[in-house]
Amino acid sequence: MVQKHPVLATIAAAAFILILAAPALVMKLSFPDESAEAPGTMGHASYAAMAQGFGPGFDAPLIVAVKVRAGDGPALGSLRSAIEATPGIAAVTPPVISRDGQAAMLIADPVTGEQDAATNALVNRLEDTVLTRSGLTAYVTGPNASNVSFTNLIGSRLPWLIGVVVVLSMALLLVVFRSVTIAIKAAVMNLLSICAAYGVLVVVTQWGWQGRVFGFPEKLPVTTWVPVFLFVILFGLSMDYEVFLLSTIREEYDRLGDNALSVGRGLAATARVISAAAAIMVVVFLSFVLTPDVSVKQIGLGLAAAVLVDATVVRLVLVPGVMELLGRANWWLPSWLDRLLPGGRPDWIGGDEPSAARQAADPAAAG
Repeated sequence: MVQKHPVLATIAAAAFILILAAPALVMKLSFPDESAEAPGTMGHASYAAMAQGFGPGFDAPLIVAVKVRAGDGPALGSLRSAIEATPGIAAVTPPVISRDGQAAMLIADPVTGEQDAATNALVNRLEDTVLTRSGLTAYVTGPNASNVSFTNLIGSRLPWLIGVVVVLSMALLLVVFRSVTIAIKAAVMNLLSICAAYGVLVVVTQWGWQGRVFGFPEKLPVTTWVPVFLFVILFGLSMDYEVFLLSTIREEYDRLGDNALSVGRGLAATARVISAAAAIMVVVFLSFVLTPDVSVKQIGLGLAAAVLVDATVVRLVLVPGVMELLGRANWWLPSWLDRLLPGGRPDWIGGDEPSAARQAADPAAAG
């Protein structure tokens, strides 16, 4: 069916995955606080009591450390006033001077809780504007500020991690399958599966759609380290499926010389194995949502969603549809690049048919 209607199958599969992946564009990263714990636990009860008495930001204090010298008293007072006037700050304690008089400490309580995106924005605003304009050497520190810094670091480095892994995988696939098209297509397909998992994670945890079904007590951001773990694990699993499928298709193509027939036979030979392995992993990963830790729940939900999409929509519809549309372009490799790659050069590269197909057409050559 996919090979008879490759355009329709490719468009439908790609549209479905892109719809799942679209929410990932608004992913918010943060560390969960005690409000994300299950109701009835001691952590959730203590957070609720403190938030009711002092506000949700009391659990996420921001410590401002300042280097001071003699005569910095007025500047220190101005700094406190500037912090207190910053939108999102509930209260600021008076400065506490160290015994040697070289350091001062202020504690600012935000209006919002630790896992609220507004708190992250507040920390960044204090570091970028309020403290730099004070004329003093001041730093925002404490557990909450450290989490925000780590979140910023992950957000800036995650694209580099993805880029390096994708480039290296493409290089290895290029050497193994000796096809530029296959290398690029495999990387794109794997990225689509991972982006779909990110999107599902945002919809369930951050937007709260069916969140309680999976044990999430409220809307909460994606835990900062979860996207990194998901990417490295899922890219490896997706590449495993991809290589297993493509190696079978390549063997059939080397033997038959017919792209459409090779794709059909390769898919038929591997679909049951891939589907069975994926079903086992989906069940195992979904068992993670039974744990009380929301970060572990997110890992399990993201892994299960990605494997399900990858083993069904991607491997069974999108990959054969795209390969059917590309035809012999699937195995394109420029001659100059072929000479640079390590390993042997198949005798059919450069426009000739595979050896088995040539022998079938020319019995003399087979002899």
